[in-house]
Amino acid sequence: MQLNLLNKTISASILGAVLATSVAFAPVQADEAADKQKGFDIAARSDRSDNGFTSSEVEAIMTLVNAAGRETTRELSFKTLERENEDVGDKGLTVFSTPRDVKGTALLSHAKILEPDNQWLYLPALKRVKRISSANKSGPFVGSEFAFEDFTSTELNKYEYKYIGEETLDGMKVDVVERFPRYKNSGYTRQVSYIDQDVYQVRKIDFYDRKNALLKTLNFSDYKEYDNGIWRAHTLAMTNHQTNKSTTLTYGEYKFKTGLADKDFVKGVLKRVR
Repeated sequence: MQLNLLNKTISASILGAVLATSVAFAPVQADEAADKQKGFDIAARSDRSDNGFTSSEVEAIMTLVNAAGRETTRELSFKTLERENEDVGDKGLTVFSTPRDVKGTALLSHAKILEPDNQWLYLPALKRVKRISSANKSGPFVGSEFAFEDFTSTELNKYEYKYIGEETLDGMKVDVVERFPRYKNSGYTRQVSYIDQDVYQVRKIDFYDRKNALLKTLNFSDYKEYDNGIWRAHTLAMTNHQTNKSTTLTYGEYKFKTGLADKDFVKGVLKRVR
């Protein structure tokens, strides 16, 4: 009988401890779930502010600065076809027009959500189309500080989110949201985005490498609202904190609803674009 009483006492003590632990962790788990949902909601509000542009075309100048401060420039153009819905990614075509050694170089991207993106690079010097494997998407795009995955990484459902808090950035109130890639072979463990509370546009992203060290920062500036209510940043400046190199994209005026269709984003166009 004493043994039974002892067992009951121990069982009651264990049960009490489990209940106490559960009660103690419940608020923490609830807070984590709330932070995830709030982070997603803020990111979704920003992403969905871009809905309805259908297609766009724009020319830009890429300025590369090496660690010694030497600058080189390239001219290029971007064409984008809006996704059908949030389960499908955008399609994009990037073509370089100057200087002569990269003229005709073109990148075709079909963004996916969790499956590997489809990307093909045309190199005119080799006169062949090279498929970019998912394992190489973290590599530099044409010597710039942008990675191949940076051109397809804006899809909402590619990430899990966590709300961090509020800050002031360049005089603006911003929400700080941490996001974690859900797709394989990303070169980043996490990214921290700063989204303004006025028009819900991304103002800055910090990228952390596979060792969770700060790798790059992308600043968005010179925003403009077009007649269709779509906002576009006209200066994107990517700074690599580990190499002291930077790449800035300066965009011209955007054109929307230009009649682009799926046929303009097939591999066959890569050898024809100039």
